Formats: sequence, C-alpha cells, structure tokens
Amino acid sequence: MPRKSAAQTKLFVLDTNVLMHDPTSLVRFEEHDIFVPIATLEELDQHKRGMSEVSRNARQASRFLDEIICKLDNIEQGVPLGPFSHNAATGRLFLQTQAIAGDIPISLPTSKVDNQILGVVLFLSRLHPKRQVILVSKDINMRIKARALGLPAEDYFNDKVLEDTDLLYSGLRELPADFWETHGKGMESWQGNGHTYYRIKGPLVPTLLPNEFVYQEGPNRLYAKVLKVEGKQAELVTVKDYSHQKNNVWGITARNREQNFALNVLMDPEIDFVSLLGQAGTGKTLLTLAAGLAQVLDKKLYSEIIMTRVTVPVGEDIGFLPGTEEEKMTPWMGALEDNLDVLNKSDEEAGDWGRAATQDLIRSRIKVKSLNFMRGRTFLNKFLIIDEAQNLTPKQMKTLITRAGPGTKVVCLGNISQIDTPYLTEGSSGLTYVVDHFKGWPHNGHVTLQRGERSRLADYAAEVL
Repeated sequence: MPRKSAAQTKLFVLDTNVLMHDPTSLVRFEEHDIFVPIATLEELDQHKRGMSEVSRNARQASRFLDEIICKLDNIEQGVPLGPFSHNAATGRLFLQTQAIAGDIPISLPTSKVDNQILGVVLFLSRLHPKRQVILVSKDINMRIKARALGLPAEDYFNDKVLEDTDLLYSGLRELPADFWETHGKGMESWQGNGHTYYRIKGPLVPTLLPNEFVYQEGPNRLYAKVLKVEGKQAELVTVKDYSHQKNNVWGITARNREQNFALNVLMDPEIDFVSLLGQAGTGKTLLTLAAGLAQVLDKKLYSEIIMTRVTVPVGEDIGFLPGTEEEKMTPWMGALEDNLDVLNKSDEEAGDWGRAATQDLIRSRIKVKSLNFMRGRTFLNKFLIIDEAQNLTPKQMKTLITRAGPGTKVVCLGNISQIDTPYLTEGSSGLTYVVDHFKGWPHNGHVTLQRGERSRLADYAAEVL
C-alpha cells in the first residue's frame, strides 16, 4: 500500500500519560506519524520506579522505545513503525533531537513539563504549516491549555471499546411485529427435549448472534435463544421458563423476562462465560449464586463456587484488616452474605436446625478469594464469580478469565454506571471490554438486566437520584 504524503497524514505529539496508560500506543496511530518530546522521556524516567501499574507501564514504554531506535544511527528522518507492528502502523516515530525554543506565552512557566510539551506542539505546527499537528493527552487540563493556545488536542481513544455505552451489546432483542411474515417462508420447526426449535431465513438473520435472546410479547408470546447462525439460516430454540415455580433454581424463580434469560445462560453447561449487566437491585448476584449452588450441590457439575471482587472503597479506606485472606475479604463480601440469607430463607420447611446445616454446607462450598493472588492459578471445575467487574481494567479482566481451566464457568457481574476506580470510564472498563469482545462466541452468554426487583424505594432512588 503506497504511503500517503506527509501533508495528508497527521503528526501526533504524545504526552507522557498516554505512554504510561498504554505502552503499545506507539503503534496505534495507523498511517500517522508520532513525535515524542524530550520532556516526555524525562517524565517516563521519573515514573519508572515502583511496583504500581503506572511504573510498570513506564518501564514497558521505555523498552519499546529502545527496541525501536536501538539499531539506528540517524533518527532525524524518523523511524518507520511498520516492522514493529506487523505493518499495522505505517507512520514514523520522531524523537526530539534539538532544543526547541517554543514561543509559549509568558504566563505559562517553562519549568513545568506540560508547558514544555505545549511549546514543542507550537514549534512543530509552525514548522509544518500545511500539516495537522495534534497533541494527544489523557490530562484534561493539558488539553484545555492546548486549546486556549489555539492548538488541536485529543484524548487517547484507542482503548475505549465504545464511545457510547448505549451501543453496547445487550444480549437480547425484540422481534418486529411482522417477524413471522418476513421470516416464516420455508421455516422448519421440530420438538425435542421439551423445547421447540425453528430454522428460519430472512432479512434479520445476518444480524443475529449465537446465544442472543429474541422475544415477542403478545398473545403468541415467544421467548427464544439463537442457537446458531449459518449463512442465511438461523436456528432458534425456545427457552426454559424459570418464572414457573416447578423450574425454581435453589428456591429462586425469575421475576421478569431478563431474569428468565439470565437463568437460562447461567444454568446452561455449554456456556462457559456469562456476563450480566444491570443497575443496582436487578438480581445479578442472587441469580448467579442460586445457579451456582444448584449446579455445585444438586447437579455436581462444579466442585465449588469461587467469588472475587475488586477491593475499591466507595468512601475513605478503612485501613489494614486483620486475619487470613478469606477474613480480610469478609467486609467486601456483604453482598454475598445478604444473598445467602435470601437463599437460605427460601426453604421454609427445613426449620432452624435444617437451615443451620444448609448454611454450613453452603459456606463450605463457597470460597472468597482476593484478586491480588490470582496470577499463575488455574481453576478446575469451578464456578467463578467476578463481582463488581466494572472496576477492573481490561488487562486485569484478561488475567482473571485466563485462570479458567477445563470445566470452569466464569460469570462477570457489574453495573457500568457505578465505577469506583478513579481512572476507568464506562467506555474503557474491563466489563465493557469483555462484553464487546465475547459477543458472537458460541460459548458466551450475556444479558443486560433492566428491572430492579429490590423495592419500590430502591427503584425510585435509582431513577431520580
């Protein structure tokens, strides 16, 4: 592919926080060129010490830079990035090789690194008047200052899965009223295992995804799941009705359509990865625990439930906690305790002794683990629940999901409008990342729960506050 002329491609000046946020950002700008100021390298050097994620990224960024420029005698002309990115990036990398006397306003002190970088952007935009020179920074104040000086500035978008989280895959769709008219021609239908199967053709088929739920309300109500899509044909199967008491899961029945769909994916042994999104009180944790206990204690599909979550406090941190790993995690696991109380009360006939025995049995099968000790572990035949998954970065999410060994089911629960981690947004959360990347995989199930089932007070608060 012929390289575009320099006037057509942009020149991006990278702020330090972009490299510390994503060290691979050097090869994420496609055909455009990148300029790294000396001030950025200085700041990378200052941040390289320590064990935090930021320090690790700073060291990785420095290693990448070294790898790119180590074999070159002259870097004035820029280093082609193609060989280092499997030709994903066809631009060049430029490093600042001379002192730049940028004419930044006297009101901005030059001792501040941010202002030195702004000076570089000013200098480059004057040096290349026909070319777009853009500052890329994760720092909002830096971008405001750049725009105040009349310089174009952008956030680093590459790691954002979606700009608009309303476009996130919801796992279910309502079929249009004329669905059977447009898709019923030449339809095949048969029964098996208590389910009805349909093989359909029509305009909607190419947009359907495996394990997506489709529904139609009305007198001839249809709740079905897409089994597979092959070319112009799709196979649908009706779902099990978990709202009926005879199909209860550990005493829990689905209270609405989405909960019914959620229980269908949670109870399906063919589905290895489930993600449930939903506001507070939609029943994510309760349904998952009920399904987990039913499959661990009744069906013996898994050996135990492992529950983990990110320990990010909503208010001030409460300091160090005494005890073992399990005891340290106890304050974070209030949600688990509350839901176990509900599940325990569902057995009315057991009496106090029976309930106490059940409680001991349940607790012996549920392990609470901290995220900090997950590296290198492998979970065999476990039902792994990752609670509050919206607070995980995509990298942490990958670390956790790749722990799954044979026979393990992973369930991610979260609410992307309740992110407590300071550096994550709805678009860059690990939960958004896995929902978007796993959609369409035949062993993935995803449901966005809509209706709160906690209480009228909780529903009203979620709506108006």
